[in-house]
This record gives sequence, C-alpha cells and structure tokens, in this order.
Amino acid sequence: MAQAAIELIGINKSFGAVRANRDINLEIARGTIHGIVGENGAGKSTLMSILYGFYQADSGEIRVGGQPASIKTPNDAIALGIGMVHQHFMLVDNFTVLENVILGAESDALLKRSIAKARSELERLEREYGLEVDPDAIIEELPVGLQQRVEILKALYRGAEILILDEPTGVLTPAEADHLFRILRQLKEQGKTVVLITHKLREIMAITDTVSVMRQGTMVATRETKKTTVEELAELMVGRRVLLRVEKGEADAGAIKLAVKNLTVKDTRGVTMVDDISFDIRAGEIVGIAGVAGNGQSELLEAISGIRRAVSGSVMLDGKPIDLTGAADPGELRDRGLAHVPEDRHHVGLVLAFEENENSILGYHDDPRYLKGPFLNIDAIRNDAKDKIAKYDIRPADCRLKTANFSGGNQQKIVLAREMEQDPGVLIVGQPTRGVDVGAIEFIHKRLIAMRDQGKAVLVVSVELDEIRSLSDRILVMFAGRIVGERGPEASEGELGLLMAGVEHQEAAQ
Repeated sequence: MAQAAIELIGINKSFGAVRANRDINLEIARGTIHGIVGENGAGKSTLMSILYGFYQADSGEIRVGGQPASIKTPNDAIALGIGMVHQHFMLVDNFTVLENVILGAESDALLKRSIAKARSELERLEREYGLEVDPDAIIEELPVGLQQRVEILKALYRGAEILILDEPTGVLTPAEADHLFRILRQLKEQGKTVVLITHKLREIMAITDTVSVMRQGTMVATRETKKTTVEELAELMVGRRVLLRVEKGEADAGAIKLAVKNLTVKDTRGVTMVDDISFDIRAGEIVGIAGVAGNGQSELLEAISGIRRAVSGSVMLDGKPIDLTGAADPGELRDRGLAHVPEDRHHVGLVLAFEENENSILGYHDDPRYLKGPFLNIDAIRNDAKDKIAKYDIRPADCRLKTANFSGGNQQKIVLAREMEQDPGVLIVGQPTRGVDVGAIEFIHKRLIAMRDQGKAVLVVSVELDEIRSLSDRILVMFAGRIVGERGPEASEGELGLLMAGVEHQEAAQ
C-alpha cells in the first residue's frame, strides 16, 4: 500500500451550534487521486479548509507524510507542500497571469528576479503538465477554464506535492473538464497527490482511485473507486436510494406563454451574442437550450429577464408585448409572472452579506405579504423564509444566518425557493444544478417537472447535456448566437454534440 500523504485523526469542528465535522478519520495515499463526496453542507469544504489552514480544528490531529503537523495558516500548509484551488478563484482580475502566480511569493523588492524566475518556472510547468496559458494575459480576459489553470500553476509554483481542488468542474464546460482531468492524471503520474472535492459522481468514477463519503459532518465510508458504483455512492451520500434519472410523463403543452421573435442582443463590447433568434414556450412544457458556454445563452436569458437591453426583436408574454429594447425591467416582468433563476447566483441572484430571510424576498420586497404599512414586516418575512427552508430542505435551517455562510448548493436552493414560490406563469432558469449535490439535483428536477405539470412554461439553460436531455420536452441548440437546431429528448448525445459544435441541421441529421 502507498504511504499516506495525509492522515486526519479525530477531527472536530463546530461553528456555533452547527457541528460541521464530527470525529473525522481519513487517510489519503501518496500519488493517488482521492475523491471526497457528500451533499452540500456535509462538511467536505470545512475539512479541507482545516487541512489548508483556513480553519483550525476544535480537536484532532493532522499528519503530513507520517509526521504530526501544526497548520494554523495557509502559509503553514504551503510550507508542508499543500496547495488548494478554491471553488471561487482567488485571483486579482486586473493582474497578469505572471503577477498572480508570484503574488505572495516574491523573492525581491523590485520584482525583477521574481518575474524572471516565475516566467522560467511557468514554462517548465506548462511543458510538464500541459498547463498552457499566456503568462502576460490579464486574468479578467481569460475564460474560466484558463483561470483555473492559473490557480493550479500558483500551487505548483509554491512547491505543492498535495493539491486540493474544491468543486473544480462547477464552472467548467464539459470540454474544459476533460482537459482538467488530463492535467490531474499527469500530476498523479509525476507523483503528486490530488484531493478532489466534488458532488459529480460520474466524474468521481472517471478520475479517482479512492473515494470517501461524508454525510452530515461524519465520514460514513471509503471505497476503492473501481469496487463501487454511482448508485452506492449516491445512497451513502443521502442515506436513502436516489433516483439518478428524471421521471416524468408526457408533456401536455397548451397555449404559447412566451414568444421570442428575431431577438438580437449585444454584449458590453458591442459584439452580437444573440443573433436574430426566434422560438416559443408553451404552458406545460420544458424547453431546454443546449450549447457550449459562451455561445449566447447567458445574454439570451439576461435579455428575456430584463437585465440586459436587446438591440432588436419582439417578445410576447401571455400574448402581450414586452419592450426589451427600451423600458422593460426585471421588476415589471416579475409583476407580469416571469421569474428568473440567474446563472450567476453570487453576483445576480443573491446579496451574500444579507441574511437568508432577506435574500428569500429579494426583488419581491414590495409584495403586500411582506409589508406592514410602509415598512417591512420582519416577522412575516422570517416566517415565510422558515417555510421555504423546510419545503426546500435548505441547510442549515437558520433564516438569520448570513447567506455567504451557506454552501453553494444551499444558496442555489434559496434562489430557487424564492422564484418558484411566487407561482410564476413562466420560469427561466440558468444552470439549475450548478454546484449542487446529487440529492439536491433530484429535488430540483422534481420541482421543475412539478411546475411543468402545473401548466407553467419553463425555459432551462444548462451546460450539462444529460440534464438538458432528461428534463426537456424540446431541445434548442445554440451555436455562435443562433439556434442551429431543434430536437426531442430522444436525440443522442452525439447528434446534439454535432449541433453544439456548429454542424448544420442537414449534416447533423445524416
């Protein structure tokens, strides 16, 4: 058996009344890829934050390479050869790649030697691990997949032998995720140890050697990946059998609820991102939009929801026009029965510094249910939030907790509960299960199907092709800002993939 790179013994950690980690014991073999899975809020990220020095355990012991280790800060972890790539990247947007890599690891005051050393070292790391990225590129101009490579380069530049990745594919396209896995395999071949925190069980099966399962702050099982199954891991995570496929009947489509005709939208640079698109959604159906990220899906959702102004085109909601090129705003559309779950919950869907109950009414705060005369009715707001927490299984069940302190999946549930509970006629959802665990995915899918069966019109955009295929009654495929094809849910992944790659309708059908 390979020597242990990391041993965690009897780790406990509480935040007030919440016990995030309970008597955790974990051994990670050197030179392996070790997965850690669990529901949102199971304590995975807390455990790895203790290992990286962001938190200190209330009790327990850490050993690195067989030796007891005192890790009180990230600098202590780095000195022991531990690096971490966080779910939300720790990069300075207006710095170059090179500047971000040396930040905090400078070797001279004027930086000349630091920059020369870093440039040479980056060239070596890029060659060795396939981490190609322009060292002089500005971070904010790089796609997410390349930004993640910069985070990995930062860790390797600091001498990391053990690399922790927290939900690394949550913001990646399938192609970017595949490239990341190739990089991780190369790291393993070079003797590095990789710890992968994720909720995506198929990725666990594809990339890891060993997988440990956490539930409600405890470590419930560790398995050799080749000796387990997706179904067993899902059951261990949730504590019950989980449906891994969406169960739904035939759609009973009714009248057109939302009609989009010849819609054109440009981004902040003036580049046309949505190019003369037309489609409609009927009551009682889910229409899915498939496509590689960056092909106009985000701008389409922003325009329909009133966040981004359209250049031209017309939109009808329940047979009445919406002026998306001028006066329409999100508040007016909400009043008319259109709810929006944005792709970016942190920057658009939530105010992270607000309490959960405040975010649970965001955008609907002028509803009479939440008012007492001209003032907010705090008791009514908190009681409403408690009802949503119970109905949507939001954890922890504390409506006074700052939203920043919830896990990503539970933050997503807060947004979904807020929008779905308004009983909208039309619901548009961007990336409904991004960063969400298997149990919550099952719950969210059931809620979306229930809305469809209640006669609502639902538009879903997702980079997860399996999700689009299993949820949708009709699938529209976007490429370069245009709809290049429409298919039914029986369409194969290969056929949809050709359309997503820009193959024309006639060629894809051959």
